[in-house]
Amino acid sequence: MIRRNHYLDMLIRNKNNGFPKVITGIRRCGKSYLLKEIYGGYLLENGISEDRILILELDDDRNLKYRNPIELGKYVREFCVGKEDCYIFLDEIQLVDTILNPIYTDGKYIIARKTDENVVTFVDVILGLSREKNIDLYVTGSNSKMLSSDIITEFRDKAANIHIGPLSFDEFYQYIGGSKTEAIYEYMQFGGMPLAVLKDPEEKQTYLKNLFQTTYFRDIIDHNRIGKSEALDELCNILSTCTGELINTEKIANTYQSRRHEKIDKATVERYINFFMEAFIIRDAKRYDVKGKQEIGALKKYYFTDPGLRNARLNFAFPDEGQIIENIVYNELVYNGYNVNIGTYEKVEKNRDGKSIKKTCEIDFLAVKNQRMYYIQVASDISDPETKQREQKPYLSLNDQIQKIIVINKPISETRDESLIGLTDFLLRFIK
Repeated sequence: MIRRNHYLDMLIRNKNNGFPKVITGIRRCGKSYLLKEIYGGYLLENGISEDRILILELDDDRNLKYRNPIELGKYVREFCVGKEDCYIFLDEIQLVDTILNPIYTDGKYIIARKTDENVVTFVDVILGLSREKNIDLYVTGSNSKMLSSDIITEFRDKAANIHIGPLSFDEFYQYIGGSKTEAIYEYMQFGGMPLAVLKDPEEKQTYLKNLFQTTYFRDIIDHNRIGKSEALDELCNILSTCTGELINTEKIANTYQSRRHEKIDKATVERYINFFMEAFIIRDAKRYDVKGKQEIGALKKYYFTDPGLRNARLNFAFPDEGQIIENIVYNELVYNGYNVNIGTYEKVEKNRDGKSIKKTCEIDFLAVKNQRMYYIQVASDISDPETKQREQKPYLSLNDQIQKIIVINKPISETRDESLIGLTDFLLRFIK
């Protein structure tokens, strides 16, 4: 069994706290496994009998009836009648339909339109069930509809939000063990999607490629009623090749036009990027002025939730090690609870003609967690003096007390240069 103690501990801390536990994450990252096998196993080991645990998978065709919010609430309450604390797992809750309030439809169940008022949603079911004294409720969802600002407002801080992802490198290494060097290279190539980890290399590639076509793209197309998927497919490829680059919608639109020889407007690009983010396929990192102390500009970097998924979009034939390492470092910082931005600042320097000009400097990451703050540069190798100088240059004009680090893909744990940290040591020890 792949143990996911990081998330198990979160669930245990929130057990019987009176609030529903809303668990979100990209499809196939192990939400159901976490609840049913890991957390369910924990409950059984600690004296909870099977007849007090209900697992309802709403993406199972046998449970279509319970996509009706009224029927779902009725079924769960009937299951819990006369029992002590019951633990209810509702998987893929976003599939529950929004219906018109039956009071206004003569008791008929009618699917609501987006513009309709007086509706019953999955939020109503979650809040209603969570008020039952003998129900401890856990729900999962695979898109950001679960955490939209409107839904958070409706919950009114009455839910514990737990977001999970594919296996972190720490979880991956705990499972496979062996050489850290071999482990990080395997992780860099195939990532940590749980089912991919369990397969052999050829099967990993096929599985990760198919996830996009059979699961992620299909979900996005169906959910957002997209007629054609060609643009969606190409934009995903562009984001894959541009991982870790500062880009905006205009640059992406221009890249699309140069590749496809057809135009796409910036509004469509932005909309499709939002679809990827809503499905938790990518995340963005915004620029932060480290001197002005504020987020700035429209330029962002985009990182894939899993490096294996990013590589699958490029047919595992795009060997930019630096981009992959940067993606992994970003993901691991987020996993470990850091707020992550792209550090930037302006400085004045002389050009070749002796004139003073403004120059924008960039730091890969500014990572903040409570009192811990780091500037982080990421490099695949700095054995070349010019490369090392380039990576160190953004730090030279910063006189603050924030610790400055360069992460490189070598097994360095102890060094005279305290700013240099090997990748595996950084991931498994330093950021904990």
